Amino acid sequence: MARLFGTDGVRGVANEGLTAELALGLSMAAAHVLGDAGGFGGRRPVAVVGRDPRASGEFLEAAVIAGLAGSGVDVLRVGVLPTPAVAYLTGALGADFGVMLSASHNAMPDNGIKFLARGGHKLDDAVEDAIEADYRKNQDGSLVRPRPTGAGVGRVHEYTEGFDKYVAHLVAVLPNRLDGVRVVIDGAHGAAARVAPEAFARAGAEVVYTLGAEPTGLNINDGVGSTHLDGLRRAMREHRADLGIALDGDADRCLAADAEGNEVDGDQIIAILALAMREAGTLRGNTAVGTVMANLGFKLAMEREGISLVETAVGDRYVLEAMKEHGYALGGEQSGHVILLDHATTGDGTLTGLMLAARLAATKRTLAELASVMTRLPQVLVNVKGVDKSRVGDCAELTAAVEAATAELGSTGRVLLRPSGTEPLVRVMVEAADQEQAGAIAERLASVVREQLAV
Repeated sequence: MARLFGTDGVRGVANEGLTAELALGLSMAAAHVLGDAGGFGGRRPVAVVGRDPRASGEFLEAAVIAGLAGSGVDVLRVGVLPTPAVAYLTGALGADFGVMLSASHNAMPDNGIKFLARGGHKLDDAVEDAIEADYRKNQDGSLVRPRPTGAGVGRVHEYTEGFDKYVAHLVAVLPNRLDGVRVVIDGAHGAAARVAPEAFARAGAEVVYTLGAEPTGLNINDGVGSTHLDGLRRAMREHRADLGIALDGDADRCLAADAEGNEVDGDQIIAILALAMREAGTLRGNTAVGTVMANLGFKLAMEREGISLVETAVGDRYVLEAMKEHGYALGGEQSGHVILLDHATTGDGTLTGLMLAARLAATKRTLAELASVMTRLPQVLVNVKGVDKSRVGDCAELTAAVEAATAELGSTGRVLLRPSGTEPLVRVMVEAADQEQAGAIAERLASVVREQLAV
């Protein structure tokens, strides 16, 4: 039986794979598992529940709240807010756990459920497994648990102060004001469409243009946001702003663009912030944490600057685990998940953009100048859909093809194949000194994946 939880919660097509019944059952299981883990001592636990603007989030939120309140959990409903806002509020309000409904950068028909532990931290695999086991036992009837009645049922409260409390937090942690910095913001028609412009304005930046700022519930990530940068690039060239930022649907990631519309990816952002934090004395262990997908140019830049780099498996949860285990303050992914652990328990795209703007304001340098700390080596990523991603590690023909490509690249590049943790596809990444070579090898390997792993 396939595991319900992926690398970032439970995801699926809303009302198909991810139904109201599943949301109800999982929230009931989470209430008991997280409740037992929290040692509530007889008092009623409290959960913060938020969502992104997807239309399906409305009925899924209702199902989650019903499951929690029906299990005796009081709910603070914060409405449409970013994932990092729900994580922050879970900690700041002393809630016992949090729930976020979002499928991040995925297309609108998808949705997801993510549970957060006390303090706003992601759950480890063991806790997720316990929630899933509890859910399945309830489904097959092997676990029958009495439900509270009367005054024992949970109460649902609208927590309307969440927006202002979160924005105030973002502004308060900045090392300096953003006065004089002109910004373009792409909110992906997502959870931070209101939050991000407000935070930048309060911090002193001039928000000269916004796009992806009118969520309808049906347009999230539709041609906008961190997975569709063309609009941001055009806006930067038109408005000649100092900084452009693109968020994803739940605003836990951020990519950027300079005044000429050139992309500044997560690796470059981490490199910029690593130097800023080292200068401020906040780069603990003189170390940044990245993943095996990080560009070789990033690794070389950190080595040149004398900053240590710890590599993890792909996924911000693995970056976060390494940071927490060793006490590091900065980590992230090329895709724009950047974790600033002194100020957030998860990737926070709005905070990342604000910190970039703070560096521009403090140094009076352009984003292009700051990003030049590293040179990106050509890297080609091909997403192969319609294949059995579970067989990536077991296919002899594919293994042989990867070995041949690795030998061809030698020390000037590398190959990485991995199944997506959130989507039904296999990612083929090839890095080489030459763009044409990287592209040719990536396409060749993608063809092998299609042929050998076809479903």
